[in-house]
Formats: sequence, structure tokens, C-alpha cells
Amino acid sequence: MIINGTEIEDTFAEAFGMSATRVIITAINHRWALIAGETMTGFATSVIGCGVEADIEAEIAPDKTPDGRPGVSVLLFGMSGKALAKQLETRVGQCVLTCPTTALFAGIDGEKRIPLGKNLRFFGDGHQISKQIDGTRYWRIPVMDGEFLCEESVARIPAVGGGNFLVLAETQQQALSACERAIEAMRKLPNVIMPFPGGIVRSGSKVGSKYKALMASTNDAYCPTLRGLVDTRLGPDIGSVMEIVINGLSDADVKFATRTGISAVCELGAAAGIRRISAGNYGGKLGQYHFHLREVMA
Repeated sequence: MIINGTEIEDTFAEAFGMSATRVIITAINHRWALIAGETMTGFATSVIGCGVEADIEAEIAPDKTPDGRPGVSVLLFGMSGKALAKQLETRVGQCVLTCPTTALFAGIDGEKRIPLGKNLRFFGDGHQISKQIDGTRYWRIPVMDGEFLCEESVARIPAVGGGNFLVLAETQQQALSACERAIEAMRKLPNVIMPFPGGIVRSGSKVGSKYKALMASTNDAYCPTLRGLVDTRLGPDIGSVMEIVINGLSDADVKFATRTGISAVCELGAAAGIRRISAGNYGGKLGQYHFHLREVMA
């Protein structure tokens, strides 16, 4: 398959079942809502080292938030409900409760619940107050700028993490420009995040290492500087490879985001130095979801 001179390899991305939640953070203005969201989702690129994968999903206008103030929606993904709950409580307690003027609400429905305000309320040292509105309980926790309003619990649902594609280009700048274009298009979509810095990964990994302490190590087959030293997947025309990892609330969300991102890259095409699109997988042995690139783009 060739799109605008760029080859779409006959391969697939291998993704995993995860547990996810969405929370809505509001504040006195968009600036402070974004600050809370960005702080909360810092150091949340990979469950391998961060415990959770998270990012801001979208900015939300005041007429779309529960309290009529500017807000952001944040998606968080964990490998288990327990891991997700621990990370959510810690990050909200340290990064949203502490942030001036913020409040936090559940942003998704589901039967399985994660306690949040129910646990954070103890920071109020006995002065916290609960209020039930339309069957939903909220906690008002006194803080020095007023109070922090937090929903008692939020829902968690099954989700998909680890969808991905690789951009193989002639130069580093060409690979970066193409990925930036893809991220710009993908961030307009609901229900997905790209959790790595700016949505882009330069340090793609493989399973295992020559060092026993490491469970993952550099994807040497796609490292240009190792060409000639390892069993490389790169020809002499490839000078840089970058990856985009996609987490979504469903496999359909991940598939559509993958198609959107690859389409944006291929609009630049071979004329802009984009030689191939590939994907990372583990031979189909680890992840429950397989996104075959040519099927996605058909």
C-alpha cells in the first residue's frame, strides 16, 4: 500500500486491555484549569515506569461543565482498577486539591467506581461537609482560598492502551514535523490521548534486555545509529524514526485515531521525506487488540 509516495507496511500495532477513567477539572479560568490538568498528568507517559498513562483530552467551555466554569477533561489509563485508583487519588490530592480555585467531577458513567472525594475529604480534618445533589454525593473540603469541591467517586471502564504507529523519515526534522502534524489532527478527537511528551515518542522499546534488571530496552532495529551493528529494519534512506502511542476508551476510538494520524502524515508524503509507516508489536502474543495498518487505512 502506497499513499502519496509513503509505504504503509503490512504489519500491525499490538495494544492491551486497560482500565480508564475521565475526570473534569474546573477552575476560575481556563489557565488554572489547564495548570491543574497539566500538573496532574505530568510523569504519566507509560505504566512501565509511571504507574498510569494520562493526558488532557480537551478543554471544556463553561456551558458544558457541571459548575458552569471553564474546565478540562483528563483521561487516565491503568493496567488494573487498583493501580488506576491509587494513581488517581494521589494525583488529584497532590495536583488538583492544591491548585488554586479548582473543583473536580466525574466525567464518565460506569458501574465500577473509584473512591475519590470519599478519601480526600479527610484532609478537611473533620471540617469537611458532604452534599447530595440528584443522587450524587459531593465533598466540600475547606482550603485556604475557600473550598475544594470533589465528587465522592468516579467511574472506571474497560479501555485500550498501546495503539501505535511509527513514522520513518529521511531526517529527524522531517519525522518530527510529520508527527506534530499527526498530533494536531488527533487531538481534535474525543476519547483518546497520546500520553508521551507532546504526543511523540523517540525512545521506542522492545521487550527484554541484555541486562536482567530491565524489562524493556531500546528498539535497536529502528535506531539509525545502530544500522550495520544489529538486525536493522532501516535502509540507508531512513535517518530518523518516531512513534505515536494512542490510548482510547474503545478499540474503535484507537482505530479511528490511528487512521487520522497516519492520514495527516501521508498528506506530507514522500515529497517531505516520509518514506514508510510501520507499527510496533510483540508477534501478537501479548496484546488482545491488533490494529493492522493496511486494514485501518483501507
